[in-house]
Amino acid sequence: MSGQIPFGRSCLVGRELEYIVEATRYGHLSGDGEFTKRCQRWLVENLGCHHALLTHSCTAALELAAICSGVGDGDEVIMPSFTFVSTANAFVLRGAVPVFVDIRADTLNLDEALAEAAVTPRTRAIVPMHYAGVACEMDAIGALARRHGLVVVEDAAQALMATYRGDYLGTIGDLGCLSFHDTKNVICGEGGALLFRDATFVERAEIVREKGTNRKAFFRGLVDKYSWVDIGSSYLPGEITAAFLYAQLEHARAITERRRALCARYRELLGELEREGYFTLPRTIPGAVDSGHISYLLARSAAEREALRRFLLEDDIQAVTHYVPLHSSAAGKRYGRTAGSMGNTDRVADTLLRLPLFHDMTEGEIERVTARIGAFYRR
Repeated sequence: MSGQIPFGRSCLVGRELEYIVEATRYGHLSGDGEFTKRCQRWLVENLGCHHALLTHSCTAALELAAICSGVGDGDEVIMPSFTFVSTANAFVLRGAVPVFVDIRADTLNLDEALAEAAVTPRTRAIVPMHYAGVACEMDAIGALARRHGLVVVEDAAQALMATYRGDYLGTIGDLGCLSFHDTKNVICGEGGALLFRDATFVERAEIVREKGTNRKAFFRGLVDKYSWVDIGSSYLPGEITAAFLYAQLEHARAITERRRALCARYRELLGELEREGYFTLPRTIPGAVDSGHISYLLARSAAEREALRRFLLEDDIQAVTHYVPLHSSAAGKRYGRTAGSMGNTDRVADTLLRLPLFHDMTEGEIERVTARIGAFYRR
């Protein structure tokens, strides 16, 4: 053995510690301080969205988006089953029913060709999730939403800096949700953001995010006191979190390019084995550039995936599986329903193996991982 290669590892990339000290000197460590404003301004200026609100997690951003979308008891929301639980939970908390649609075999994203058949008179929203930072087919999803009057909420948790036909993911739908969790490319431990394509939902989102009060209007001098005016919760991150995040955002492009380069190296070293039919590597769609968030392979069977995972672990290499599909989970069966076959979703859940990937991963570490994969299949 040559030392552990973890699945992931967080690291400092710039002025994180300096900015944390700076934040304490401002004497304002609760939400919406100087560094929160800097982060929000960065998102607007660099992604091209109309407005951005920092949240304490992507889960919070999704919950905020669900409230703003206006869904309620018995309404239906179309989404993939191959996603994190927060995608569904945010809408279930409003009384809505997740309607699970199968994913595409190539991108592992919501199959836009199947989505329209899932629309009913109760459908109110559609939630495309950009798996591994690879874009969904947003033109088709947008056209579907316009035909049926649906709100589009992008789950772009894994997709910061990824694009679809020149537009950044998270800025194409009505609302977009980002994650800065420790497992993502750009991090702050726990954090997220809600992005707005236009002004439609901004005013209400600011109120809901501030516990249902018009506190923002008060600070802008629009009212002489603030009070409870709507439902809400506390969705703001603290300033220390925002300070750390801003230092990472300053290097977001370099972080993304590094991750993309690592993924390209995996593809290069594993390409011959893929061509020989041992497994399938990630795909994108024309006009899309991914975020380099996940490098994975799809094995030929669940048993082969598990055998490969254990083989790598014997050499202290941590490769991991991913989601249990929501439609097959206990809560998914209780709160949601499926629309048609979930064949691709079930197959991907059984065969997907995520490979180690982190910002300061070395060439030697990638070569070691791919060499062990080669050894497994060449036995």
